[in-house]
Amino acid sequence: MTVMSTLRDKIAIEEAMPLSERWAERSVHARLAGTAASHGDRPAVSFQLRSDPRARAVTLSWRAFHREVTQAANLLRRLGVGPGDTVAYLLPNCLEAAVILLAGATAGRVAPINPLLEPEQIAALLREVGAKVLVTLAPFPKSQLAELAARALRDAPGVEVLLEVDLKRYLGPPLSWILPLIRPRATGGHRARVMDLRSAMAAEPGDRLTFDEPDEDRIAALFHTGGTTGMPKVAQHRQSGMLYNGWCGAELLITESDVLICPLPLFHVFAAYPILMSCVFSGAHMVLPTPQGYRGEGVFDNFWKLVERWRVSFMVMVPTAAAALMQRKVDADVGSLKYALCGSAPMPPELFRKFESACGVRILEGYGLTEATCLVSCNPPQGERRIGSVGLPFPYTDVSIRHFDAEGRQTRLCGTDEIGEICVRSIGVFPGYLDPARNGAVFAPDGALRTGDLGRIDADGYLWITGRAKDLIIRGGHNIDPAVIEEALMAHPAVAFVGAVGQPDAYAGELPCAYVELVAGAQVTVAELMDHATRHIRERAAHPKHIEILPELPKTAVGKVFKPELRKDAIRRVLDAAIREAGFPAHVQAVEEDRRLGLVALVAVEGELDRAALAELLGRFPTRVRIGGG
Repeated sequence: MTVMSTLRDKIAIEEAMPLSERWAERSVHARLAGTAASHGDRPAVSFQLRSDPRARAVTLSWRAFHREVTQAANLLRRLGVGPGDTVAYLLPNCLEAAVILLAGATAGRVAPINPLLEPEQIAALLREVGAKVLVTLAPFPKSQLAELAARALRDAPGVEVLLEVDLKRYLGPPLSWILPLIRPRATGGHRARVMDLRSAMAAEPGDRLTFDEPDEDRIAALFHTGGTTGMPKVAQHRQSGMLYNGWCGAELLITESDVLICPLPLFHVFAAYPILMSCVFSGAHMVLPTPQGYRGEGVFDNFWKLVERWRVSFMVMVPTAAAALMQRKVDADVGSLKYALCGSAPMPPELFRKFESACGVRILEGYGLTEATCLVSCNPPQGERRIGSVGLPFPYTDVSIRHFDAEGRQTRLCGTDEIGEICVRSIGVFPGYLDPARNGAVFAPDGALRTGDLGRIDADGYLWITGRAKDLIIRGGHNIDPAVIEEALMAHPAVAFVGAVGQPDAYAGELPCAYVELVAGAQVTVAELMDHATRHIRERAAHPKHIEILPELPKTAVGKVFKPELRKDAIRRVLDAAIREAGFPAHVQAVEEDRRLGLVALVAVEGELDRAALAELLGRFPTRVRIGGG
């Protein structure tokens, strides 16, 4: 066998058979019913409110999970949610979030909303998706979600019903006795009718749907993009794309005996499709640790003990989570752990090696995006993994590298190892954003999705991401639109031009920074600009970590800020600071564009040093580095 992996061989076999023959069910609910029939008594989804590995947990079997999804779908239909109507949920992780995700996609269209957004953004999303029903938390100690939802509903009058999820069911005595005494007061001021979700579900049949599902493939989910800043775009997902993600996971990665711990949020496609839908297809067990997942109190400190408690075989993470876990000792029996699925941002090679060595786990780096209903490619669980690549395309997914000119016209296909824009054709590629005005330059002439990511494909078909054509700053997996930062700073009277880019960070992958050119004759300090940015950028994640005033920003021939030079400067500045702080006699001599690797920092050595230690230090950053001899 050559470098062609087991996954590649399996792909060839699978692609010889039409996808329509790979599963008989044409809807998410039908697939769930089949899994409930085959694995009824096996655990489907577990949730624990607190991170203590001995904390109370609630588990739904596949039979019980199917029943609750069916009841919730029947309830939503009775409340007026039909195939063209939308139920939104504003929820942290809990059993109800998984139930409503599938029930909403069955009764109509489901729209998960990030609870970290501002009330104005939530209200705008509720209006854009045309939500009839909103599902959120009932007032609960230490949670502001009920208040956040109420404020959003005042500006979203189209929402007719508010279904509340009470987390009290996850508490045991004495906390369950104390809760009524400390529960925050309910917030009103909106027109929606308030109902308790579980009480309303109990009145519905759970053995059958009370309505017929349409035979045709249809839009079943509306997922917003854009991370935590700006006004997100809403991507439309078909049932076929949801099913395709589940099929890929079950066919190539996951079996019914696997346990997946998922501390990522169910309002994000990574958790919703490759994880939950793969469990729906395979009968595997998904564990949700705390409402906030990795952000939950004590989750990082208790993570390895949670792996031991649930006998986890698959963990799901992003590079920032991996970096945080490496700051904790592996203090439990994690022998059950086989794989760590990692996505959302490139993992620094040194972190990759350190994590595998500490945990005895194989990391599978992959690539996906909301516009493709997530899955595009993944390193194979068996066969050759290539560190730094995002692996091989999944079956029925065609990935090509294309060159586009400055006007966005496709000029040619790129050759082996040539960098261009990554384009994707697959069952999961979405039909477009809900607002057609946002679909400009999203698709190539043949209908392939233009991802906006730059990459290359090597001679053996492995995909490598080298940069982003669309300029997004990815901070720990959250997409930050640099325009949000630039617009805020441009509002300052002393500022003439702004260029916001991502600077490398050993923990978050990237942090936002900004370069500023002042109006002629104007005077302002960096501290004043920082204060202005903090006051005018609503989302904390987008606050720049560094602002630098330059005499003149680099510009293109037509006067636009030329960001590649700013990115190079940010790389040089951050890596040089790390080298100086560690006391190494070296410096970044240049940052150059490599045809295969993208931006590479060239480090010059000025004296005797431990080259392995220097490589380990710089390997914590996502930037490629070459260490020379001085």
